[in-house]
Amino acid sequence: MSLADQIFVDMCNDIITNGISTEGEKVRPKWEDGTSAYTVKKFGVVNRYDLSKEFPAITLRRTAIKSCTNEMLWIWQKKSNNIHDLKSSVWDEWADETGSIGKAYGYQMGVKHKYKEGMMDQVDRVIYDLKNNPFSRRIMTNIYVHQDLSEMHLYPCAYSMTFNVTTRPGSDKLVLNAILNQRSQDVLAANNWNVCQYAVLMHMLAQVCDMEVGELVHVIADAHIYDRHIPLVQELITREQHPAPKFWLNPEIKDFYAFTEDDIRLDDYVTGPQIKNIPIAV
Repeated sequence: MSLADQIFVDMCNDIITNGISTEGEKVRPKWEDGTSAYTVKKFGVVNRYDLSKEFPAITLRRTAIKSCTNEMLWIWQKKSNNIHDLKSSVWDEWADETGSIGKAYGYQMGVKHKYKEGMMDQVDRVIYDLKNNPFSRRIMTNIYVHQDLSEMHLYPCAYSMTFNVTTRPGSDKLVLNAILNQRSQDVLAANNWNVCQYAVLMHMLAQVCDMEVGELVHVIADAHIYDRHIPLVQELITREQHPAPKFWLNPEIKDFYAFTEDDIRLDDYVTGPQIKNIPIAV
């Protein structure tokens, strides 16, 4: 069975059984009807996915792999902060009349900084170091920029990636590992979406840097299940689990900026039914 399913089920059981409720506290998010959106939460959740063994898409329900990849490329490749460059509607609630989400996400990835090698943005710096300084302990991105927070329509949730390269006995290729840091996560709506999109990112970066994929470590400071999501999660984690799907990435692409969501595919992806109309707190 899928290791991603086991990780997800264990995490959800832990949050529901041992988590702390925010009911009655002063919370920012509201439901569509204006009432406060309370959660049950756990602090400091850490999940590890070995991408060399399987692709971490849960099978309890289907994760829309092309849509989540399109969002990741919107941030990391297009470096856009405008929803008109994005195919899904996940950011519509936070966009202004021009489609902008402010100085958030892709905007920060596209800001160029001065290095001794020249001017580079964060993505190009990561690719440069993976190719030229793979054993550096300084290969990371960070989009939680305090001076720009007041001009972001939503503070970044997944805000930092730290890359670390290792070796594997018997292999000539280096191994790409990464830590995804997230300040906050709506577990039902976003957990596997984020895991899959950053797993895809690692596969893409490994391919263009002539590496193999290793571990993705997901660190969530506040992993929470909203009060109105608890019955949905309880039903979801009791579903039948299936083997992990097989991940395909177009082997012809050697330039990160040439990838599209059509260059990836999940084969033999058997899942339970989708959960429709999940209420989203804003």
